[in-house]
Amino acid sequence: MTKAGADDLEAVRTIAAALEAFAGPEQERILRWVREKVGLPVSTTPHTDPTRQARESAALPDSDTRPVDLKSFVKAKDPQSDVQFAATVAYYYRFQAPEPQRKTAVTANDLQEACRLADRDRLVKPAQTLINAHGQGLLDKAGERGSYAINTVGENLVAMALPNSAPSAKPTRRRTPRAGRPASKKRRLSKPRVARRGRK
Repeated sequence: MTKAGADDLEAVRTIAAALEAFAGPEQERILRWVREKVGLPVSTTPHTDPTRQARESAALPDSDTRPVDLKSFVKAKDPQSDVQFAATVAYYYRFQAPEPQRKTAVTANDLQEACRLADRDRLVKPAQTLINAHGQGLLDKAGERGSYAINTVGENLVAMALPNSAPSAKPTRRRTPRAGRPASKKRRLSKPRVARRGRK
């Protein structure tokens, strides 16, 4: 129901002004997120989803071949945690895998198989990893028990934020005492005092 005093043209101008700072693929993704936010249907078919091609092109820069194998995709994205790895695997199977292998949701078994294919150490508790990824807002629970589907937050992480190129933190420098200055009061007071005896 339209609220009283609402101006649809003003809403268009507001949205258009907000999108001016973004490139075309980013604008398409933002508009899709807005549709999901307000509860409008979002098409997922290849012919009508304008963001699908943008997601695929952002997944592996400088790559002209599609589809890619999971090992190459994980290596390119370089996830730094098990949660990021789960999101990367869910993204791959939804958007990057060969068409017969694509799936909208992944399970603990899918994660373990992905570890094998990507030459990564097996997860101790893959089901818990999926739960943690869900808790961090990267995956949504799917229809079947124990299955999770990547959401828009997870898509943004894998497509835009990975690999993480942020510089590592600089090591903390230990302070050294200045020359001619006692290292600590404790050392200065470490010598016991000897009481003087008075003369008889």
